Order: sequence, then C-alpha cells, then structure tokens
Amino acid sequence: METFESLVRAEFAPKNTYLNTASTGLPPRRTVAALRTAVEAAAAGQPTDMFADVEAARASFARLTGVPARRVAAGASVAVHSGLIAASLPEGAEVVTAEGDFSSVVNPFHVRGDLKVRGVPLERVAEAVRPGTALVAVSAAQSADGRVADLPAITAAAREHGARTYVDASQAAGWLDLDADAYDYVSAVGFKWLLCPRGVAFLTVPDDLGDLRPLFAGWVAGERPWDSCYGPVEELAHSARRFDESPALFSYAGARHSLELLEELGPDAVRAHDLALADRFRAGLTALGHEPVPAPCSPIVSVPGLGHRQGGLSAAGIEVSDRAGCLRAAFHLYNTPADVDRLLDVLAG
Repeated sequence: METFESLVRAEFAPKNTYLNTASTGLPPRRTVAALRTAVEAAAAGQPTDMFADVEAARASFARLTGVPARRVAAGASVAVHSGLIAASLPEGAEVVTAEGDFSSVVNPFHVRGDLKVRGVPLERVAEAVRPGTALVAVSAAQSADGRVADLPAITAAAREHGARTYVDASQAAGWLDLDADAYDYVSAVGFKWLLCPRGVAFLTVPDDLGDLRPLFAGWVAGERPWDSCYGPVEELAHSARRFDESPALFSYAGARHSLELLEELGPDAVRAHDLALADRFRAGLTALGHEPVPAPCSPIVSVPGLGHRQGGLSAAGIEVSDRAGCLRAAFHLYNTPADVDRLLDVLAG
C-alpha cells in the first residue's frame, strides 16, 4: 500500500529546491506522460479523446470542492470568470473587495465603470458588507502574502445583507478545506496548487446558475455541442457547462491526472503536510530575527525586507518569489523539511 511519501516520491523529482508553488505548481509525472501521449497521438493523426479529459477534470474538481459536476464550468482564466460575473451586475451595483487583491479578481469590476467598487483591508471585508452591497469578491488566500480570508464571517455578512459571494481559490484549491457550496461563485486556476498545466481554470456556480449570462458561449456551451457548431446555439447546456470556454485540450489532457493525484493523496493530508512545513519555516525565521507577515494556517510565507535575496537564492538552486520587496516562499506536497532547512541556512549565511 502506497503512503503519502511514497506516492509523492513516485510523482515528483525536482532538480532544485522548489518553493514557488504560489507562482506555478510542478506537474506530476503522470501528467507529463499524459501530455506527451496526447501531443504524440495528435502528431500521428490519431488524437486521443481530450474532450473526455475535460469532463474527467471537471468531475474531479467538483469532488475536490464539494459540489456536483453540473455546477462546474471549465475555462482558462480567473479574469474571464470575473468578467462574466461583473457583466451580470446591474448598473450602480456595489462590490466589496479586499485592498491589494489579485488583479484578475478585482479589475473586471473596475473596468465596468458604472459599478461602485469598494476596496477595504482584508480583515475588514466582512464588516464592510452593508445593505445595498450586491457582491463580495475576495481571494481565499492572498497571492502576495498568503493571508487567508475569514470566509465564514464574509459569507455570514453577505447572507445577512442579501449579497452574493465570489471567491477566487487560485491560491487555496489543492490545500485549503474548501466547500464551494458555501459560496455563490468560486473560481480557480489549475496551474498552482492543483498542479495542472497552464490553460485550465474552473468556475462553480449555484444551482440557479447565479443570474449569469453566457457571454462567451461558443459551440461547446451547447446542450449537444456537436450539434451546435454552426449558427446560433439553439439550446444552451442546462448546467454550468453553458459558461465553458473552448478548452485548451492538451492542458486538460494533463489536468485530469493532476487532479486525480490530489484526490488519491487526500486534501487533509496535503493540507497537514503543507502547513507543517510553513510553520517550520516561520519558526526558523523567528530564530533568525525575521518577522513574516502574519498568515496563520497558510502554506504561503511572506517575509518583508528579504525580497532582494530572490536572485541569489535562485542562483543557489532555491526558487522563491520577490513580491513588493517581500520574499515569498510557498510549500506544497513535493517539499520536505530538508527544503525548509536549506532555505533557512542560506538566509542565515
């Protein structure tokens, strides 16, 4: 019987100390093999059924986030999903966002020009919801520094005032205990903690489809896609598939295998592993006299004043990010305590 450690070792063999999942996750071996098979089959004129891969990925994401597959749309970017939601709002609607949140979450609401967008500090998002607020849009975990939003408080405030909730889970899906059923909309790219190739993103919607209009609907959004290739689509999909973008098929050929691996490992085990490494790093930083941004229960650790070390760390074979002068390290399932200790040793040197 495979253990967490043996399964991870079988799937990953980075050549460096890779601590940058908040930028891009590492694809497992099974995903790389599936991509190679799909490309080679296409080159040979015998393509695989990559539309079946889209459906398998959709179903896997649905299981990981606790919603039925009929409520999951498949796409390529959070910005498109944010734009879809922004377009559904009436003129003058108020949207509450977190200051400094990722641009793909907030910018589509700003470019409308006729919405009232209020940005508040992350810790004040729940209290900022008021009568007349139409939507609260926030990342589950902040890209810049890993701070985790108080989603239960935000959801309670939104329900009290009749607002919808939109959560970007790009920095959370794959490690956070995420129940997408608790929110109106949840979007996430797949190339970070979900370990998918770029070109994969998902959007969950409520059973009533959330008053969204399928503005980007093409033939794949039809109830019977292969009968919807020419002219107006006569019958849109009865499910969230009506919001599908034409999929990046090669990316989805790999994505289904990445998501299946996360299901095999189990989100509880992944979360416990990731958070233990982040806590080890925080403790080591404190011992070195550094104070990370407070972000408990997050595998992303941001350290003010150390961003300038990123180049030297990369030269030493340690991959992290520099975000606004802060060193950002992100710990995921393929990392080990030895990776943490190596980073701390170099920072101490």
